[in-house]
Amino acid sequence: MTRQAPLIAELVNLATAHWRGGASVRPLAGEELTAAFAARLGDRTGAALRAAPDAGRRLAELATELRQALLAERPADQAARINAMIRRYGAQPYLAEDVGQPFHLHFHGSGGTEVEALGGEFATALALIVDGYGPERFGQCAAHQCEAVYIDLTRNASRLYCGTACTARAKTAAYRSRRQT
Repeated sequence: MTRQAPLIAELVNLATAHWRGGASVRPLAGEELTAAFAARLGDRTGAALRAAPDAGRRLAELATELRQALLAERPADQAARINAMIRRYGAQPYLAEDVGQPFHLHFHGSGGTEVEALGGEFATALALIVDGYGPERFGQCAAHQCEAVYIDLTRNASRLYCGTACTARAKTAAYRSRRQT
């Protein structure tokens, strides 16, 4: 569950954010999105994703669904969106043994393509995060000119920014603002 969180945020940010880190960016689509996201996955999963037909369009749709679930205003809306994704992607649990690790649960979707498998896994990861951490653990970066999303798995649920660059930008801006007054 927790190792999926950065991948979920990265897919959403690659495909849907128009501003990241204070700069205007073009959301990726098509083969460009597939290549960029596949590079963040393991070799086998990345290769399967690159080989999947129409993966870029499907990844963009998945990213849009994930963003809507992450940024839903009410917990009930968030739960409804996550549940709809679990049903859509047919998330099914199974035990997997990775090299050097004990058996653990995976929740790949049953749609037949790598994107549907990821959709099932990502939807279930969001459900487990809501169950274990609460619905308020998802957000959009609070830094100026940044639309990136984050998933806050910190102990005290204090995250406000998508990463260290935006944290530094916001703190620098606040410091400069205090010095001017």
